[in-house]
Amino acid sequence: MGSMLLAREIPPYGGDTEFASQYLAYEALSDGMKRLLDGMVAVNASSKADVTRTREDMVKEYPKQYEAEHPVVRTHPETGRKALYVNTGHTVRFRGMTEAESAPLLGFLFRHQVKPEFTCRFQWQVGSLAFWDNRCTQHNPINDYHGHRRVMHRITLAGDRPR
Repeated sequence: MGSMLLAREIPPYGGDTEFASQYLAYEALSDGMKRLLDGMVAVNASSKADVTRTREDMVKEYPKQYEAEHPVVRTHPETGRKALYVNTGHTVRFRGMTEAESAPLLGFLFRHQVKPEFTCRFQWQVGSLAFWDNRCTQHNPINDYHGHRRVMHRITLAGDRPR
C-alpha cells in the first residue's frame, strides 16, 4: 500500500529521491494509448531486479525467482483514479507477448512515466521521513554519492491486490 523511509545517515552531497506520480503519467497519455493499455497485464519478475546483485547475494537472499502479473493500468481502490503500474525494476513483458515484442511499448512507458512534469525531487536531511502511496507513486533513489554512505530505515505497509 505504502512505504516510509526515515533518513538515519545521509551523504555530504547527493542521495536525493525522485518521486513520480503515476496518476499524472496515465492522465497525460493519448486516448488511443489509454484504450490500448486498459485491460493489458504486465509480467513482473524478481530476476530483473537481481541483475545488479552478485550471484552469491542472490543465492543467499533469493533462492527462488518469483513472477507476478499485474494490470498495466491500476485503479486506486480509494480514489478511483487510474495510474500506470509498470516499472523498470521488475516489469519484463506483457502477458501473451515475448520480451522482444513487449520491449518497444515498455520502453516508451518507462521513459514517459518519469518525465520531469510528473516528478518531484526530495532532498534528504537526517531525520527526514518520506511516506508515499505505492499504488500511484514510483520512487527512484539517485545514486550520485559515490564513496559515501546513505542509511535509511524502510517500512512497507501491506496492501491489496492490484486491480
